Amino acid sequence: ANPNFWTLGDDDYPALLRESPLPPPILHYLGEPQPEDLTGQRPSVAIVGTRRYSDYGKYWTQRLTTALVKQGVTIISGMAEGIDTIAHETCLSHDGRTIAVFGTGVNVVYPKFNQKLYAAIRERGLILSEYPVNTPPHSQHFPARNRIVAAISRATIIIEAPERSGALITARLANDYGREVFAIPRDLEKPKSSGCNRLIADGAAQLILQEQHLLDFLSTLPGLDHQRVTTTSKSQTEAFQYREIPADLQKPLRHVLEAIPYEPISVDQLATRVDLTDGELLAALSQLELMDWIVQLPGGMRYQRC
Repeated sequence: ANPNFWTLGDDDYPALLRESPLPPPILHYLGEPQPEDLTGQRPSVAIVGTRRYSDYGKYWTQRLTTALVKQGVTIISGMAEGIDTIAHETCLSHDGRTIAVFGTGVNVVYPKFNQKLYAAIRERGLILSEYPVNTPPHSQHFPARNRIVAAISRATIIIEAPERSGALITARLANDYGREVFAIPRDLEKPKSSGCNRLIADGAAQLILQEQHLLDFLSTLPGLDHQRVTTTSKSQTEAFQYREIPADLQKPLRHVLEAIPYEPISVDQLATRVDLTDGELLAALSQLELMDWIVQLPGGMRYQRC
């Protein structure tokens, strides 16, 4: 199919993008636009992050994408290497709807190794770009592209973004546009997630602890029925297994670790679950953190399993 385009004056120009501060005067597209995509009636969520992802980042991208697709949410990203590609591929593997926003012409595949993914999105989703056909990749195009990703999404999820990640540009723009921004936290010592942790610490992103937490926030969006919101099934999350507590872990440490969930808990709450003095509890928390069993979260004395 040949690329087509909309102008700002066209009725079919995506409504959410038209409402943004800097809508491109011409928006090129390739694929089959659906009315729900253009009017904003179908909930849309952007998932973006680092190109150099870890197993942790891949796991959460797949898990959140799967949960959103099951609720009829369109997944939006930039088809970049890494988190973007995983989000698109996971969406399509569950027969979901996905939109890729390019920093090139809509007929230019970048990165080149994504030829197969490009063909699948062109066939089953939608490709958008403000740049004319045949425009090659230029570094300045991609930050500009991010404003379109932020504008056409009801919410943006940041996964594994280092301090200088382009995904943080998307997060800033989404906040500027009044959209919801979410981020996945991780160890303070992991550079890949330093940008996400910073967003959360600065109040620029809401903390995601599990997919249900995200869906509860998104349940108010148009077209997303809160009664249909369910968590990802066990079979869909088995690809990533958390560590078993070793049998030889010292008893006080085991006692504390077993009381800490995979979501934040305050030290005061934890103290009611364990039979330890305050000093013993704080010492155990410090040891478990050094052993990489738990992580202290920004904003106070809160911990969670990692």
